[in-house]
Amino acid sequence: MKMFHLLKFGLLLNLITGCAYFTRDQEPANFKIIDAHIHTHFSGDRDEDSGVLDSEASLLDEMKANNVVGAVAHTNRTQSDYKDLKKHNIIHCYGSGAKPDIRKLDIDLKNNKYGCIKIYLGYVRQYPNDPHYLPLYKLAEKYNVPVVFHTGDTYAKDALLKYAEPLSIDEVAVTYPNINFVIAHLGNPWVETAAEVVYKNSNVYADISAFLIGDLSKRSPADIEEYVVKPIRWTFHFCENPKKLMFGTDWSLTHMKPYIEAVKKAIPREHWNDVFYNNAKMVFKFPDGT
Repeated sequence: MKMFHLLKFGLLLNLITGCAYFTRDQEPANFKIIDAHIHTHFSGDRDEDSGVLDSEASLLDEMKANNVVGAVAHTNRTQSDYKDLKKHNIIHCYGSGAKPDIRKLDIDLKNNKYGCIKIYLGYVRQYPNDPHYLPLYKLAEKYNVPVVFHTGDTYAKDALLKYAEPLSIDEVAVTYPNINFVIAHLGNPWVETAAEVVYKNSNVYADISAFLIGDLSKRSPADIEEYVVKPIRWTFHFCENPKKLMFGTDWSLTHMKPYIEAVKKAIPREHWNDVFYNNAKMVFKFPDGT
């Protein structure tokens, strides 16, 4: 049975002394953000739900305005949306289809074209332990890059949710203990299941992107509290490890600023630096100086 040990975080001490908390409007010194989940389609159009202009200039403007100093771009399954943005501290994940081109990916990882591998559970009707994915894990181990899984709700109606349920990630996490795995979207709406996989496995992390998408200014504070703040807050304390969650938005499906503000409400201030920056820097191996 899982037991909660508040002393792991020093939370009990903080509650008594107040010494590690910040004032309501204060951010930690030198507060920087890495967005661990964006997309770079750059269609030039505005997203019909969020109103975000899907362009490189718009992305860079939002990053600068919110002190987002790096990001992880989740490339689609054909890699048609790949653009080298390393000069902006943007790392790309190779988006795997049902039958990935292992030989080409080996070359691309060697040349640092990609810094991670993305498997689209649900969109691709295969489980994490599918034989077609096993060579991907070998490459991830060879080049020491993380593997990210899409989990939870899908944007496409023809996807199958049974493949996107996060419990099956536990098996590959145990089989490949030297690989860091990331559960994208924290398995939402299977948040408790995803949290348990993260809690149980030292090599599993989660990004907390896209709990709500669209124009969040049109959502009520009650909706944001219920669907973003509460589940992330619960997961943070359940996992008992501030190193396990990473901030992400799923840009351009939502603006960065309102999502940043929502996540701030869910995470204790003394752990903002970890969740918003340090954890993604470590998992995705952003260079020093990012």
